[in-house]
Amino acid sequence: MSHPSSAFTYLYTSPYQLVPMVVSVRPFFWSLLSLLISSSIAKTSFRPKALVLPVTKDVSASSPQYVTQIKQRTPIVPVKLTLDLGGGYFWVNCEHGYVSSTSKPARCGSAKCSLFGLHGCSEEKICGRSPSNTVTGVSTYGDIHSDVVSINSTNGNNPGRVVSVRDFLFICGSNVVQKGLASGVTGMAGLGRTKVSFPSQLASAFSFHRKFAICLSSSPMTDGVMFFSDGPYNLNMDVSKVLTFTPLITNPVSTAPSAFLGEPSVEYFIGVKSIRVSGKNVPLNATLLSIDRNGLGGTKISTVNPYTIMETTIYKAVSEAFVKAVGAPTVAPMAPFGTCFATKDIGFSRMGPAVPAIDLVLQNEEVEWSIIGANSMVQLNDVICLGFVDAGSGPSTAQVGFVAGGSHPMTSITIGAHQLENNLLQFDLATSRLGFRSLFLEHTNCANFNFTPSA
Repeated sequence: MSHPSSAFTYLYTSPYQLVPMVVSVRPFFWSLLSLLISSSIAKTSFRPKALVLPVTKDVSASSPQYVTQIKQRTPIVPVKLTLDLGGGYFWVNCEHGYVSSTSKPARCGSAKCSLFGLHGCSEEKICGRSPSNTVTGVSTYGDIHSDVVSINSTNGNNPGRVVSVRDFLFICGSNVVQKGLASGVTGMAGLGRTKVSFPSQLASAFSFHRKFAICLSSSPMTDGVMFFSDGPYNLNMDVSKVLTFTPLITNPVSTAPSAFLGEPSVEYFIGVKSIRVSGKNVPLNATLLSIDRNGLGGTKISTVNPYTIMETTIYKAVSEAFVKAVGAPTVAPMAPFGTCFATKDIGFSRMGPAVPAIDLVLQNEEVEWSIIGANSMVQLNDVICLGFVDAGSGPSTAQVGFVAGGSHPMTSITIGAHQLENNLLQFDLATSRLGFRSLFLEHTNCANFNFTPSA
């Protein structure tokens, strides 16, 4: 198997954008993607309506990661992957222990290469892109390959038969880029808005609706779930029937650790118009909530950042409003959090800590994403903290993405994984909209999918 070629050179223009010195650009249409990938489905009379994967909260690394497991290669082996909601690509470490008789390189000039948009070409005439570890911010160059991938089908209630895609595209990573992932994890599953992300390839292979849904469990002892295609999403009830919807927004500038100049972001942005605490508007510089022509500002959703990160002025305004609404004294902060209380001063209910809701007001005054106590607070022994982090003091630049030469984050608000737990999020790539619902409102949780296979 070919590995990253040292002959390929990048010209770095900033810490977050790079230009290849050899690139290939080809036009692409979704019909081509469907034709190319659909032809790679393992021959079978069974065509699934949806697919399902378990999602485990892994706390073995320095911060929580949300991990799934697929089957890949010939002979087939289990492969653990960290989920990256905004990642554009599936990559796996080919440098250590990758053996497969069905792995095939993508040759320069091929239709497979064109699916990746801008890409490089090695001396061996294999096209490639940069696999990025968005946990650490490390990127390298890697060859593009395809191989067999297998996954369980589902009717929305249980796992069903295993189905396979013969030519599932991925990028070869290395030991260097793998470093920092959770124990046993050898790559990342990008779920972002590209033609070769996990959801896009599976939708094309099986002629699905271009939708997927993710539901993160709050406990490492119980699995959450991810669905590919439309509902039902049965978590003691069909959650797909109770979703609230808001448009997804495209940032014209990539916010990834590495990207080609001119590429838009493949992450998921939503239009937060204002923020309320306990029903009252928080005074903010509203221009920070919009995305400008340089790609700065706005609100995105991340499974890689463990907690919500806010630009400093936004964080301070929300924190001050929250402390006032709680009405309890604060205590010394505990990193990375800046707003903490004594646990004894905070009550508890079925919805978690009994604190005021933090509402993200979306496209109009009637649509809100309400962050309740279970998602807004983090328990640290006898101290309980607001689970939001000031971008000016706490987060890693690798995970957030900062403006080159400065201390300001490119994105004003990054909604982190703790705030997503026990919420079902449906991403509709065809209509560019997000469906969301807190499962606390439905008296259920993300661990309630029945992973017992159907007969």
